[in-house]
Amino acid sequence: MDKTLPAIELGASREDAELTVILMHGLGADGHDFADVGEAYAVAAEPRKWRFVLPHAPAIPVTINQGMVMPAWYDILDMIQPREVDWGTVAASRASVESLLAAELAPKVVLAGFSQGAAMALDVGLRNQERVAGILVMSGYLLESETQPCPAKTAADFPIGMFHGSADPMVRLAAAEGAAATLESKGYSASLKIYPDVEHSLCEEEVRDVFAWLEEVAG
Repeated sequence: MDKTLPAIELGASREDAELTVILMHGLGADGHDFADVGEAYAVAAEPRKWRFVLPHAPAIPVTINQGMVMPAWYDILDMIQPREVDWGTVAASRASVESLLAAELAPKVVLAGFSQGAAMALDVGLRNQERVAGILVMSGYLLESETQPCPAKTAADFPIGMFHGSADPMVRLAAAEGAAATLESKGYSASLKIYPDVEHSLCEEEVRDVFAWLEEVAG
């Protein structure tokens, strides 16, 4: 897999950004999925200089979808929780996202994502705590297995904001609650905000809450 990911860039330039948010889409989508949100946040943050980088995942066969080729950060083998995944594809995307992370110049960089993209944000962010200012998890979950355990906290201040709909049929609330519990056991302070009756999507309240969380991280 080529480590260079194509991406939409919104808001401040790489050279001027005070905060950069690398925001990863969910399975089968692309960077355009959150372009409206990124653009709205960049405008709302003015005169602060916020930058949004929305990469496009590579197209790969996805086992749970009968091997159909689609944009995906990694191959999902089974929808059990924790997800059974092809860790080779996780590692390939991890390297690609780390390349994006290394290219950013802002003093603070947040890794963010929705659903599968949120799981990717956690995977990369927990392994790059010295470079990441925080992790934003929307309708997401934690990737882990016996051979791929959750890394322990090493950074002094490392916010993790989790936002999840109570009625999500794709990523059950229990997956988010389990992720938060595992993170707490590893020394992180993970906050989980639950939205009643919201399914696998963002509601208006969540959009506002995410912006407020980003403001706190930005300082």
